[in-house]
Amino acid sequence: MAPDGHVLPPNTYDAEPIPDSARAEIDRLLTSGDLFRYTAPQDAPVALLERDFAQLLGSRYALAVSSCSAALFLSLKALDLPRGARVLIPAFTFAAVPSAIVHADCTPVLVEVGADYRIDLADFARKVPGADAVMISHMRGHTSDMDQILAMADAAGIPVIEDAAHSLGTVWAGRNIGTLGKIGCFSFQSYKLINAGEGGIMVTDDPELAARAVIMSGAYEENWKKHPGLQNSVAHWQNRLPLYNLRLQNLSAVVIRAQLPEMARRVQDGRRNHDHVAARLNQSGLMQVPAALPPESRAPDSIQFNLTGDWTDAEARSFQAKAKARGVSVQVFGLSEGNARAYWNWQFLPDLPDLPQTRAMLMRACDVRLPARLTRPELDVIATALIEAAHAARTEPNQA
Repeated sequence: MAPDGHVLPPNTYDAEPIPDSARAEIDRLLTSGDLFRYTAPQDAPVALLERDFAQLLGSRYALAVSSCSAALFLSLKALDLPRGARVLIPAFTFAAVPSAIVHADCTPVLVEVGADYRIDLADFARKVPGADAVMISHMRGHTSDMDQILAMADAAGIPVIEDAAHSLGTVWAGRNIGTLGKIGCFSFQSYKLINAGEGGIMVTDDPELAARAVIMSGAYEENWKKHPGLQNSVAHWQNRLPLYNLRLQNLSAVVIRAQLPEMARRVQDGRRNHDHVAARLNQSGLMQVPAALPPESRAPDSIQFNLTGDWTDAEARSFQAKAKARGVSVQVFGLSEGNARAYWNWQFLPDLPDLPQTRAMLMRACDVRLPARLTRPELDVIATALIEAAHAARTEPNQA
């Protein structure tokens, strides 16, 4: 707060502090140096995290790994897809998603995304024939119509992997996102609901998929015996699969596990914050936040909105600059140079397709972080800055 009592634009990048409950275990680990997940015969911090996370999601198995990208890669390898397998993904996702597919010797097939940031079901239906798998990114926590996606994938006999990096705590028709497909993958990177700097986890109900993933994650020799409930399945695969060594270490697991009890509160606070700012932006006449689908109960930690009406590129860039001058960082996905969420920047993919619907959306879709810890006055500062910047950009587009 400023000396005159005005609320200043908040810092939207710092995460919440790590709960005090983690400190004693962190001190113990630092004193012992026992950071490797397989040193202890049982109940290592990583194993306890896997147990607790599986219970939280309602899944049979969880495997903690070094990142969500690692989880996506292991999911594809666990499915034993053939080299060159065609994997459908939304064209609006983070570059790590097609990267994981390429790393697994598969081929990403980009599907159009609509103005609501969700997969275009007509284009999806056109591309399902000939596909070998679906990796559906719930990008920025926006859930595509999972009922139709799962039905079409099931009819085609292909598995669905959920990239739920942004969707921990989201519920679809009463079921936790990440548990709808064959495998669900989550992120613990700093800007996610639970923050460990880096880290990821995958969940599944299939013991064969879990067993294959455990071996390939780096459970060498007989360390797989420290994964409860998988002994029969894993024994078959020992020494028959490559080791990619994507394990999580104990210190990260302690940091993550201490935050699991905070998840429900963060989801509630994040949804309240998002909906408050969304209501104000939707009343501006210049910005529009897509509504949740009826089965979807979201867990947002950021807000996305479209610049509505006939905006030019110059006006959209001016909006970014004017918002920044007011202390609020806003990103127009398609106008931010080198943005890893703009599919045309994925130059590591050969023969990038022309996706006019997705391109048009990205050129006017905006992104602002809204951590759950923000207060109502801070949210109003953000909303006011965005509204003022939008109005100013439309009247004075060349002045920042």
